[in-house]
Amino acid sequence: MTFPERFSNLPEYAFPRLRALLGGITPAAEVLDMTIGEPKHPMPAFVAELIAKHADEFAKYPPNDGAPELRAAIAGWITRRYGVDLDPATNIVPLNGTREGLFNTLVALCPETKAGQKPYVLVPNPFYQVYAVAALAVAAEPYYVSALPENAFLPDYAALPPEVLDRTAVAYVCSPSNPQGAVAHAEYLENLIRLAEKHDFKIFADECYCEVYRDTPPPGAIEIAQRMGADPERVVIFHSLSKRSNLPGLRSGFLASGPQNMQRIKQLRAYSGAPLPLPLQRAATAVWQDEAHVEASRALYQQKFTIADEVFKDLPGYMPPQAGFFLWLPVADGEAAVKKLFAETGVKTLPGAYLSRDTAEGNPGAGYIRVALVTKNIKEMQHGLIQLRDCLY
Repeated sequence: MTFPERFSNLPEYAFPRLRALLGGITPAAEVLDMTIGEPKHPMPAFVAELIAKHADEFAKYPPNDGAPELRAAIAGWITRRYGVDLDPATNIVPLNGTREGLFNTLVALCPETKAGQKPYVLVPNPFYQVYAVAALAVAAEPYYVSALPENAFLPDYAALPPEVLDRTAVAYVCSPSNPQGAVAHAEYLENLIRLAEKHDFKIFADECYCEVYRDTPPPGAIEIAQRMGADPERVVIFHSLSKRSNLPGLRSGFLASGPQNMQRIKQLRAYSGAPLPLPLQRAATAVWQDEAHVEASRALYQQKFTIADEVFKDLPGYMPPQAGFFLWLPVADGEAAVKKLFAETGVKTLPGAYLSRDTAEGNPGAGYIRVALVTKNIKEMQHGLIQLRDCLY
């Protein structure tokens, strides 16, 4: 049995590539891992207690569409955060982490053809790798659109040729973006929604970093769509407790959209979904209802932003992230920089090219490294950033 041809040119995932790149290097100092976006701030103290309290429910199959209490808690959070009222029964589905949703929702909603041809799925470049793999899985064609400094690190989908847009079935957008920390402001989202209406494609808005920001909450796609009076089926939003609440291992996320989209998504998930165990749903319900821990974590990230800005203030090309918890630092060559930094200081970062795809104009991540500001000890993080600056610049 052969591997499906559409996956034949799929590059190896970023972290196995990184292990191979650094495999023969013995660092000169203790390793400080700043590669993976795994939050290290304290998780809410009540989570373990709630899981233990409801441990007997591990003996039950969890409802595939999520417990009513969890869906209600998510709906309440959407109202508080975006001023949008959604029906918990028809507009929201809890997920076992948003990666599941970002993949399976394309399976549920992407047509087999668009304008009589194989559909395009627009993907920002660099990007979260599941976007492209989902497109390949449904036999669509990923269309990579570089997010560059000259367009504020947001993909300029409106600049694409009309024939490309007419073939587009879905456009992924990540705001705040991974890895650059760019925020899609209201005008950008309005223009994207109008473009989607004109060319009849859906917008998949990955907003998992939306609660990590400097001072102004990033707008949400569903908020802008409702304000514009857009078709509720036009936009699907994806959120998670991983970054918001420092709970990547809880695997609690959700997607929300119009009822027709949700009906198709639920139909697929009845066969292929991985529902969250009930004790974890009980904990997630309480976490979505609590803001105190989110504010405390955000304050720590704001300290980290201040430190990073001070360390790199004189670095040409440094773009302070607006949100999220990554630095996207310019270098001459990403792989060479990562190897040198690791060998000489033990600070471990990720080549930007590992998050991007080659295009006719080159790889938009090749001249960058990604640095995750997730270290629990802020002084340790500061020391690591100073080492990075002094080593590479």
